[in-house]
Amino acid sequence: MKTITELENFLTTPSNALMEDLKKIDGDILILGVGGKMGPTLAKLAKRAIDEAGIEKRVVGVSRFSSGNLREELEEDGIETISCDLLNDTELQALPNVKNVIYMAGNKFGTVGNEHFTWAMNAYLPGRLADKFKDSRMVAFSTGNVYPLTNVLTNGCSEDHPVNPVGEYAQSCLGRERVLTNFSRKNKTPMLLFRLNYAIDLRYGVLLEIAKQVQEGKPIDLTMGNVNVIWQGDANEYAIRSLLYVDHPPTILNVTGPETLSVRWLTKEFAKRLGKEALFVNEESEKALLNNSSKAHQLFGYPKVSVQEMIDMVAEWVANDGETINKPTHFQEREGAF
Repeated sequence: MKTITELENFLTTPSNALMEDLKKIDGDILILGVGGKMGPTLAKLAKRAIDEAGIEKRVVGVSRFSSGNLREELEEDGIETISCDLLNDTELQALPNVKNVIYMAGNKFGTVGNEHFTWAMNAYLPGRLADKFKDSRMVAFSTGNVYPLTNVLTNGCSEDHPVNPVGEYAQSCLGRERVLTNFSRKNKTPMLLFRLNYAIDLRYGVLLEIAKQVQEGKPIDLTMGNVNVIWQGDANEYAIRSLLYVDHPPTILNVTGPETLSVRWLTKEFAKRLGKEALFVNEESEKALLNNSSKAHQLFGYPKVSVQEMIDMVAEWVANDGETINKPTHFQEREGAF
């Protein structure tokens, strides 16, 4: 896979299971925050699945669309677009009332020094959206960062593990969940909180960050010695299909791959593929941010794209100097400072 076109075609190819589930979901789909890392391919995946399933359903993407040509790109693929600053209440209230909402808008990077905006986006805005879309089904993106670091031998945090977020970004994400839960209970709005980490695309993600450091001859910090990852296409499919599992109070769903991956092992795998030496600093801690997604795998099956396939694709992408998005995950962060 060497081009953006090939990558996006792969990311947006729907499964039969997705097409069948979309037949069961009545109404159109509104995607709030479609301009983020995952939003464009989620919108395109939903639209392709609808078209290939032969059903009638609109996909509408909402973003500020303040730069670039994403709006035109989405519209070329049959996705309707609306330019909206969600923090502007007049613009928010003008959005159409749609039966199905996938809520992806939020703020993570640049939180340090800009905490007020992160809290506004992640904890104030959810209440406004929950009020606006009280008669809709809502899948709201959250994060595994709401969990504490846990011992790497315990298989990660399942949905019933007590939350204990580290740092203001993660705290604000728990704020989002609590506010949405309040309005779900009050208005009987069916919701699902989609606790994701970490989605992988060839242009960004944990695997790309490790591969690029290996390629550049830089040592890998092993302090956060274990991670979970899932292919972005699989995560997007899970999000769309999650519209069938909303409830009030909200369903909680962890989303990632089935493996607890060693950062040391990942580094060595990339070193082999890239013809480089695996270099390390520090030693693995006994605790890491780990997410147990066995419930999601029970609902949707295991991800279609395996870890070895992701490693192969990322290594080839890096070797060929493929285009990247400058949005690091900061997966090594242990103090919650994003």
